[in-house]
Amino acid sequence: MTKVSVNRKILVVANPDELSRFAADEFVRQAGQKMQAKGIFTVALSGGSTPRGLYTVLAGDQYRERVPWSKVHLFWSDERCVPPDHPDSNYRMIRELLLNKVPIPKKNIHRMPAEQEDPVHAAMEYEQTIWAFFHPNEGELPRFDLIVLGMGEDGHTASLFPWTSALEETDRLVSANYVEKLNAYRLTLTVPVINQATNVIFLISGESKASVLRDVLEGEYQPQRFPSQIIRPVNGRLLFIVDRMAAGKLARR
Repeated sequence: MTKVSVNRKILVVANPDELSRFAADEFVRQAGQKMQAKGIFTVALSGGSTPRGLYTVLAGDQYRERVPWSKVHLFWSDERCVPPDHPDSNYRMIRELLLNKVPIPKKNIHRMPAEQEDPVHAAMEYEQTIWAFFHPNEGELPRFDLIVLGMGEDGHTASLFPWTSALEETDRLVSANYVEKLNAYRLTLTVPVINQATNVIFLISGESKASVLRDVLEGEYQPQRFPSQIIRPVNGRLLFIVDRMAAGKLARR
């Protein structure tokens, strides 16, 4: 069996509510550190069921005042190719749970233009948005302070699905990834830019994720089959926050 050495931490918590609170605490801590060091905090957010709890907690009375939202810049890790007011839109979900409830300037919200008719053009436009915002040095990639990810029961993360072309993308920051089982395109950040982040946090809950989480963390390295395995920050921190149900099949807890 081939194992890949990954600099990562796994935090097992009691339940989804505790997971959301731990994630919110981590968000606040990292925001404070980055704002003190450089004045802003850059984050790429994810859709999915488990990250919803994080957004709800951050918008609540106990956390809303702890983040200087005027210095936070929010991006998206992936998006369905639907208008921003569509029920399936990740942007809409985050807007309703978080953005409408915290004092973040509109100019600090950088959503994916996924409603465009041509998803390839939309991906290129969002890539240019990222390049223009970060202005990295020549030869360097943009570096998010934090990327929040979930994980599907098939091991996908962001919209990096098993056996899809985006897993092989090395030149682009954003891909229009065709997912055959969904018969649809998804916009997604690519592996190189995710792995360039200073911090990547996976939020995973529920018994239905237990088998795939075991395979991702303790099984043979098969990134085409389990795309979450390919997320390995090259010079950053990787944290899995998982509840007991999701961690139920891990050998090391």
